[in-house]
Amino acid sequence: MDKEKFQYLESKEDTIPLTRRNRASREIERKLDNQRELIWRITQAIQQDGVIQVLEGVFLARASSLLGLNHHLMTPSFCMIVQGSKEFLLGDSRYYYDPNHYLITALELPSISQILEATPERPYISLRINLDSSLVESVIEEVGLSSQLNNTDIRAMDVGILDVNLQDAVLRLVRLIDNPAEAPYLEKLIKKEIVYRLLIGQQGARLRYLAAQGTYTPHIAKVVDRIRQNFDQPLNFEDMAYELGMSVSGLYHSFKAVTALSPLQFQKQLRLQEARRLMLSEGLDAASAAYRVGYHDPAYFNRVYKSVFGLPPIRHIKQLREEVSSNAV
Repeated sequence: MDKEKFQYLESKEDTIPLTRRNRASREIERKLDNQRELIWRITQAIQQDGVIQVLEGVFLARASSLLGLNHHLMTPSFCMIVQGSKEFLLGDSRYYYDPNHYLITALELPSISQILEATPERPYISLRINLDSSLVESVIEEVGLSSQLNNTDIRAMDVGILDVNLQDAVLRLVRLIDNPAEAPYLEKLIKKEIVYRLLIGQQGARLRYLAAQGTYTPHIAKVVDRIRQNFDQPLNFEDMAYELGMSVSGLYHSFKAVTALSPLQFQKQLRLQEARRLMLSEGLDAASAAYRVGYHDPAYFNRVYKSVFGLPPIRHIKQLREEVSSNAV
């Protein structure tokens, strides 16, 4: 090989990593610019601590301090943090995410979360978009993505790396808050793009699997719905397995693989969250709330409640009311 040709090939090879580095550098700058704009727009939209809905199925949250553990029912959704960090606890698993990661949930799940970074100077700021199953299915069909996956069971919650194209789409959705005239025309299109980018991204297989009809997941969704609607009734898992044409052990295994909880743990979480709501919002005493959610032994209810929330019912509700009052001042 002559010297000139060798030098040409050598210089060409040198430009390849340089081009990639330039592209990566531009994407980092673009991502930081997007994040700064998201922080500014969301802090303008929600200027006090709390949660607000700004578009259909789109919620913004802000917190200026660490609030401790929050027990709640997580709906199918895409969650993104623009400032701060947060952790979800589901069964024995922990899911940490921050401005470089997103969290996705594809079934209704009783979970525990806690904000890890938040100060008055740098409040925790996040966005949640509910994932409508019909929208996910329509995007899968339109794009022609395969739903034939090898996994037999897959966890309904996980964290993925936030890429700049997905972040771009979220930013365009947030901009609609200040453009209500455009929202009716562009909101659904941008949501479809967000779903599309999730489907082709790191968690795409998870989302496709959970929307697929040829897997056990629809059975698990039915069981979740049955327990949610009848959480105050005794759990007859054998009858559910028979109705779905599955063995009890097979359904139990699939349920725990997807939700990270056993059926009884799932039911307990729902019962205790509803009991807390009844005491906090409707003023019921502990015994009445326990009976309403299916516990007929107040002493046993108190023990179970304390094992989950860390305090007996009366002391816990008093603490929650004091926190609400102090945050309102």
